[in-house]
Amino acid sequence: MMNFEVEKIKVRQLTQADLSAFILLIRLLNSVFETDESAIGSETNLLKLLSNDNFVAIAAYYENEPVGGLTAYELPMYSSDISEMFLYDMAVKPEYQRRGIGKNLIGHLRDYCTEHGIHEFFVLAHAEDEHAVEFYRSTGGKSEEVVNFLYKVGMDRND
Repeated sequence: MMNFEVEKIKVRQLTQADLSAFILLIRLLNSVFETDESAIGSETNLLKLLSNDNFVAIAAYYENEPVGGLTAYELPMYSSDISEMFLYDMAVKPEYQRRGIGKNLIGHLRDYCTEHGIHEFFVLAHAEDEHAVEFYRSTGGKSEEVVNFLYKVGMDRND
């Protein structure tokens, strides 16, 4: 990619009016994560998400082309009157990585949290995904050692 101009990056939160942009973001996430690109919920479900005050979708554009984005969920806490934010998915197209787009997305999420009285957000990263781990460290994230348990529900529990 020649003549990349970082000032041409535009980042914005998606709203209910941005259904088609949200679908493009989901396809981008699926592509970067090398999952089935057709794995996408119904328009009804996507609109429900976009209208949910506890859901955030932020997209990054370069010359009006989606090049990255993230989704996050606000988790109201019962132990206090504040919430935490769970950064669920974040990706930047490989050809646009290491150009400040990911840091820009993190900055936008940080700003969103500040504006909404959320004092911290967290993200899960597989330890073997060294690129992701280093990225989150480089953007100010502090790692914690945890063990994640996944439960399958409504399926054969021996899987």
